[in-house]
Amino acid sequence: MPDLGSLVQKAVYLGIGIADYAAEKARVNLKELKEQARKLADEMVARGEMNLEEARKYVDDIIQQAQQQQANEQQDNQAREPRRIEIVSDEDDSTAPTVDSAEELRKQVQALQDELRRLKKE
Repeated sequence: MPDLGSLVQKAVYLGIGIADYAAEKARVNLKELKEQARKLADEMVARGEMNLEEARKYVDDIIQQAQQQQANEQQDNQAREPRRIEIVSDEDDSTAPTVDSAEELRKQVQALQDELRRLKKE
């Protein structure tokens, strides 16, 4: 049976691999989009529907919109990411209340209850 450290290491490597794959896929998709936009702009220039300046602006606008949408999706994904927790073992638990502190807390609670009773009588 694999130990916990090995499982955690594999999970981290899997996460890194998935993130790298997604980034590569996004770069490929963006590159394909840019090529398609350029082809469309070239066709429109050839038909006389727009000039070269308008075609360049058209391609730049499409790429900028795609990049902005991609950034927004990344922010949304990060917002959905589960919160991180820290696992603390029993051996490292130095913040656990001791018998002395528990007794001290009982005394404080009793004193507060006495004070409350006194205030209610007034």
